[in-house]
Parts: sequence; structure tokens; C-alpha cells
Amino acid sequence: MNNAWITVLRRDLLLALRRRSDVATTLFFFLIVSSLFPLGIGPEPAVLSSIAPGVLWVAALLAGMLSLTRLFATDYVDGSLEQMILSPQPLAFLVTAKILAHWIVCGLPVVLLAPVIGLQYALPNDALLVLVLALLLGTPALSLIGAIGAALTLGVRGSGLLIALLVLPLYIPVLIFGAGAVAASQHGMSAQAHLSLLAACSLLSIVLAPMATAAALRISVE
Repeated sequence: MNNAWITVLRRDLLLALRRRSDVATTLFFFLIVSSLFPLGIGPEPAVLSSIAPGVLWVAALLAGMLSLTRLFATDYVDGSLEQMILSPQPLAFLVTAKILAHWIVCGLPVVLLAPVIGLQYALPNDALLVLVLALLLGTPALSLIGAIGAALTLGVRGSGLLIALLVLPLYIPVLIFGAGAVAASQHGMSAQAHLSLLAACSLLSIVLAPMATAAALRISVE
């Protein structure tokens, strides 16, 4: 079972390396959206630091959504998804490998780039650290929840819009807690409560999302 999980993870990472333009699109979207706000609003540090938590989290959220339509599309077209469903391994277990690959390709680079972008918003060092921790704890939940929407809309025309309608309401708690953690740090308050809630969202998503995604994939394939 572990070999099958590693094989799925390795396959998705190799496919992502071959489609570098898709990966670059996600990263460039995050960079462009987050970098345009300082240019449009102005160089006032107080204003930039006040909007930084919301802007950076919304940019990270939208950047991750760009690649959700391709999460299961390739497997659906080439028949790999049907083989995964028919395999003796639990589909929910194999789905976690695909979600992890999606997070490594789309979520982890955003976490690593966030401190650099945060400097444009005059964020202090403590707030930058909290921003990285919040994204590290919260972006896995975004990938897990997004996988449910990608599975439900698999094979549907215009799936990108449908995914947004399905998952954006579920993203709201992660967005609030993530931005709230950075804002609390900026105002000299402890961000531990917000970070704990972000971790709870990710842990709950790890438990429930793979099973929901597996059920949605079976429905979409049938």
C-alpha cells in the first residue's frame, strides 16, 4: 500500500515538472497580484501593512485555485483514475498522495515566497514569521478542500467557475484565521489562537476531505 501511495505521489510530481508552465502560472499569479497592490495604493507603510494580511492570503487562495481543475483531469482522460478506483488500495488513501503533490507544487512555493512579498508591505519580522507559519498551516487545508470541488466537477464543462462556487465558502474560515493571525501579530497580540484554529482546520480536512473526494470521484467516473 505504501508503494502505491509513493508511486502516485512521484508520478504527479514528475507530471508537474513536465508541465512547468502550469506551475509557473500559479506562482506568477501570486507574485503579480500581491505586487500590484503596493503600486496601486501607494508607498505609505502604515496603509500597506494594514492591508497586507488580507491581500497576501487572498492572493495565495486564488493562486491555488488556478490549478485545481487539473488535479484529476489528466488521470480522468488517460484512464488512470479508473485504475485507481479498481485497485485494492483505498481510493481515499491514494487521493492523499495527489493532494500532497498539489500542495508541494502550488502551496509550498507560495509559503516560501511570502516573506519576500511581505517586505513590499513593510511587515515587521515578527509578522513575516507569523505569515509563513499561517500559510504553512493553512494552505494544506486549501488543497484538501479544493480537491473535493475538483472531484465533484470532474469532466464538467466550465469546471473552473463551478469549483470556485463550491470551495470559496469553505475557504472563508481558513482565510479569516490566516489573515487574523498576521493582523494579531502586527498589533502586538498573540497569534497562537489563530494558528491553532488553522491547524485544526487542516487536521479536520485531512480526516474528512480524502473520503469526500474519493466518493465524489466515484460519482464523477460513473
